[in-house]
Amino acid sequence: MAEAAPDGPMKLRALGFCGADDSVSPRLLGLLCQAYPFIEIGVLFRPDKEGEPRYATEGWVRRLGEVVARSRGKMGLAAHLCGERVNEVLRGDDAFVSTLPALGFRRVQINATAVNGVDTSSMAASVPPVFDLMARYPEIEFILQKNEETEPLWRGILETGGDHGTLPENVTMLLDESKGTGVMASSWPNPPEGYDVGYAGGIGPANIKSILEIISGKARGRAVWIDMESSLRSDKNGEDVFDTDKCIKCIEAVCDMKLFDHPDYL
Repeated sequence: MAEAAPDGPMKLRALGFCGADDSVSPRLLGLLCQAYPFIEIGVLFRPDKEGEPRYATEGWVRRLGEVVARSRGKMGLAAHLCGERVNEVLRGDDAFVSTLPALGFRRVQINATAVNGVDTSSMAASVPPVFDLMARYPEIEFILQKNEETEPLWRGILETGGDHGTLPENVTMLLDESKGTGVMASSWPNPPEGYDVGYAGGIGPANIKSILEIISGKARGRAVWIDMESSLRSDKNGEDVFDTDKCIKCIEAVCDMKLFDHPDYL
């Protein structure tokens, strides 16, 4: 998928805000994405936690899908699968994944880690069914978490997917040592030549500018994305909520770095 790029400014594919849930209006998210279409809204799917903070209800997701349908392509969604939703994928079961494109989800992240409630005991054996499932949905970009725990899966996909360490055209990876827990990454590796990557791990409003400066030096003109979740939460009126004020601070930092521009009317 990835091609070697000359040294130059980093290209930011997306600014990922994950954990959107019932505490925020889908219409408000739609307004943000209309003004800043480089935003990607991430929704966590884990059936045993549905309705808890960070895990939206089915009804809320349907309402979000209606907003996406009216967005004229300016609203990007990523489904972050956890728990049984990942176990299904590891078995090659696409019953849930098949419903996502109609709701507006263009990317699907497979969080195949124990901390995300996944049975990781036989990931190497899951490579063939996962590979086949991803091949059935070329319109979806599948994201594999890349860390030591998920290595049997991502390395197996690499070895199955092509020569010289390349991935299938619709597969990328997220470099996240924290495995979705929001712990600051100890390093920010260079993007590999064979496929595209994103970065996560402790990124938030307080440090996004400094981390993007580091990643820019690593990317050497490559297109990457960043994702954040824990840093976007706040306690408001005793409730754990998705905080759009913190999202705005991240947007302002990205625009201050001239990676994107504010719309003319703001």
